Amino acid sequence: MTDKANEIAALLAPTVQSLGLELLGAEYLPSPGGAVLRLYIDVAADESRTVGIEDCEAVSREVSAQLDVADPISGHYTLEVSSPGVDRPLFTPAQFAQFIGQDAKATLKLPQDGRRRLQGRIVAVEGDGIRFEVDGQPFAVAFDNIDKARLVPDWAALGLAPARDKSGRDARPGKQAGKRSSGTQSSTNKPSNKKPAAAKPSRAEREK
Repeated sequence: MTDKANEIAALLAPTVQSLGLELLGAEYLPSPGGAVLRLYIDVAADESRTVGIEDCEAVSREVSAQLDVADPISGHYTLEVSSPGVDRPLFTPAQFAQFIGQDAKATLKLPQDGRRRLQGRIVAVEGDGIRFEVDGQPFAVAFDNIDKARLVPDWAALGLAPARDKSGRDARPGKQAGKRSSGTQSSTNKPSNKKPAAAKPSRAEREK
């Protein structure tokens, strides 16, 4: 997260927690036409339910009032509140540790070994360092050098893509090599006061 995103996340985390939810992190995207503040929320780890649109709406109402008072963002901005989704962003070393063994992709602030981007399996979290396996080789990155990171979903395990054999061919009986299928997810739109619809089902928008 950027310094501004960290500042805002620290400000809003107690408010989100008071609603029985967790603020995973924030993204702050400034632009000349108006910034975007995107908050990712989740339920407690021991809860079986998932984040719903009513959770996003409740968080949006509460944090909007807090942002009006604290005023950490100058000028116009759009507030978006969203569930993390299957390609959830990773904001802290603890979140990386939660998904050891899964694949993630990351963008680095400074190039390392000629890379600004990497994708590989999360192997370990050691202090403030994240160790990946990239193309079969170990690749350790200081957490402070990670600009953005997200999980890479296993679409086959989720049932949204066909399983593949070692050569990359469709492993289902009777399927020809190279034939692909893809899963789709339906979405619903939530009206906004400035825009006709939100881009994700679990999102509330507001313009200041």
